[in-house]
Amino acid sequence: MDDFLLGARMAIAGGRDGWTRALLAAVAMGIGVAALLIATAVPGALDSRQDRIDARRPASSGDIRAPGDAPAAANTLLMTELFDAAFRDQAVYAALVRAVGPDAPLPPGVTRLPQPGEVIVSPALRDLLASKDGDLFAPRLEGARIAGTIGPAGLAGPGELAYYLGTDKLTLDNDQAVTAFGDTNTAEFSPILALLIVVISVVLLLPIAVLIGTAVRFGGERRDRRLAALRLVGADERMTRRVAAGEALATALLSLAAGAVFFLLGRQVVPLFTLWDVSLNAGDLSPSPLLALAVALAVPALAVAVTMVAMRGVVVEPLGVTRRAGTTRRRLWWRLILPLAGLAALYPLFGDIRSSTVDNRYQIAAGAILLLFGAVALLPWVIDLVVRRIRGGAVPWQLAVRRLQQDSATSARMVNGVAVAVAGTIGLQMLFAGVEGDFRTDTGADTSRADIIAQSTNGDGRELPRRLRAVPGVTSVASILQTTAIKADKPELFTLVFVADCAGLAEALVLERCADGDVFVAKPSGNVLGPYYAAAPGDQILLGADKQLAWTVPAHLREVPGRSDPGGFNRGTGLFITPGAVDTSRFGPLEGWVSLRTDPADPDAIERVRNAAAAVDQRTFVYRLSRVDEANRFVNVRRGLYIGALVTLLLVGASLLVGLLEHLRERRRLLAILVAMGTRRGTLLWSVVWQTVVPVVLGLALAVGFGLTLGAVLLRLVTVPIAVNWAVVGLSVALAAAVMTVVTLLSLPPLWRLTRPDGLRAE
Repeated sequence: MDDFLLGARMAIAGGRDGWTRALLAAVAMGIGVAALLIATAVPGALDSRQDRIDARRPASSGDIRAPGDAPAAANTLLMTELFDAAFRDQAVYAALVRAVGPDAPLPPGVTRLPQPGEVIVSPALRDLLASKDGDLFAPRLEGARIAGTIGPAGLAGPGELAYYLGTDKLTLDNDQAVTAFGDTNTAEFSPILALLIVVISVVLLLPIAVLIGTAVRFGGERRDRRLAALRLVGADERMTRRVAAGEALATALLSLAAGAVFFLLGRQVVPLFTLWDVSLNAGDLSPSPLLALAVALAVPALAVAVTMVAMRGVVVEPLGVTRRAGTTRRRLWWRLILPLAGLAALYPLFGDIRSSTVDNRYQIAAGAILLLFGAVALLPWVIDLVVRRIRGGAVPWQLAVRRLQQDSATSARMVNGVAVAVAGTIGLQMLFAGVEGDFRTDTGADTSRADIIAQSTNGDGRELPRRLRAVPGVTSVASILQTTAIKADKPELFTLVFVADCAGLAEALVLERCADGDVFVAKPSGNVLGPYYAAAPGDQILLGADKQLAWTVPAHLREVPGRSDPGGFNRGTGLFITPGAVDTSRFGPLEGWVSLRTDPADPDAIERVRNAAAAVDQRTFVYRLSRVDEANRFVNVRRGLYIGALVTLLLVGASLLVGLLEHLRERRRLLAILVAMGTRRGTLLWSVVWQTVVPVVLGLALAVGFGLTLGAVLLRLVTVPIAVNWAVVGLSVALAAAVMTVVTLLSLPPLWRLTRPDGLRAE
């Protein structure tokens, strides 16, 4: 214990130099600790977010009526959620509500229900309405007065746009009757999504572990010289190891404190940001006590273990330090064991894990970790192999190469975190590209004909196309009105009836000629959705809301091929009528389908379309067309990868900057000697740049190889053909190179200050 305490004192003793060394190591490791704490808190934060989303979902709905056929029970709330609501590609949670009885349930976060003409909004929406963009959103609230604010319990996150609009237009026959909130019917993750989550966890956390292991080695040369002094005054080899372990343990404890501070500070900043519609409350980021304890035990254990392993390559003697690594070549055979062991762990799982009933998450994680650690083990050997054969060049190049020849391990440790991050990202992107077909469906939409669809299923859709034609930014409008009809002599047979001018009918039919007054019936083709009865000339059908309006199909009915409309829907064998063929005003309410094209140079045109549609009916669906539709869970997992990769990249860059500054600080006297002897400071600056560039280039090349290997193995797990998206590989490498470039540039001002002759002063 005395030896451990002596090591702890040595970690922080020694005046400003000792404190600086301990502070830099604690900051670098603290960044990693904060990242680990965030990682332990994210699952709980996402669960809390999902719990709030589930809590505001209607738990019961249906036609709930009180005894005696009263309009509705006293505890009933009529509610319609507007699932397609959005503002500038940000999702909006919107709901229309009407209290039927005095005991109507309250949604979470709402203290009272809004009356007609009132709206309860989220804080983010309140701020939006008060901003210069508020006029673009306000029309869909129908001029309602803001009567309150939704509390945190009713919001997915602090940045969510949400509102509850009071209205008297909801009816028990057409809208949800809700008696309670809190729907927890959540689907389980598919095996493919589980695989993605496991690999994402490995890829995002492994660079952090590598960085912590690198930060433990800060000040290693000075530590060895201090231990040599202890040997001179009588310490034996085992005592020096205990002192070194105590020093590493003290630094690790400081890093835990620094990491806790970084985490608490970062947690207060989280509510200020919204990434891909995801925002979190500060209180959501609360690490699991068990996982936080695991981090608190793992970091000191890792620090001591790395220190003990590092000392195996050093002989600390009373009169100095001898480094074994400088006289022997690095061995290759044991470095290959790690990636081969990873491949061996994953090989038995080759096949389609979609049908697997065995929980193989830990085996997959272990295999991926071993494979990625292979890059960490091989990088020093590769750098040593390359720089050993380099000769000649300019003076800065020779200084850099000579330094790498003497000690390539330090530079390799600086690059290892980036290499692991790049390799993991490449492998993950290959896996995402390989399995996205499982979560993407072709909508059949033709975005060359229209880019927005508006659908009115409540009330009369005749008004919708008229309103939309007047919207600024809308360049073309094609509409079809729809109703249902039954055959007069066989009421069990029904068909759909569509009313539109020739331009509107051309979106759903293949027409060679068309004039007002024509009537068509479509030939069945493709994936027909809808009717089962094809009308014929002379058939009498019944239309209208009560099916009392009789109409005889005219003899000039023409059969034409059908086709999918811009939204990808084939309307099947229904009747298609131009307005001149019948007085459609007697048909009663008609559903409206409107396809629009907007000016690409006017990004706010869709917002004006949404406002105009809401003015007709709040329940009008308005959505932007896309050729493919992706499952929400797959999109959320991919967003999680992007957010995690961004955070990891920033943390890696910050830790690398701290490590590079510590590396330069250790060499400040050597740099000062070179300047005092006449070496130009620009030469030294370029030598440091080359010392960074060479390991980065070799590390990224190695990362690409291991990333492609990891991606190929993961694709074999799901029996997907191996394919490489070189654009993604190039982007991953470019981002890593950009981070290293920024880190190097930020290190140049301190280097310029260190390369002064007065650095030879000693206390």
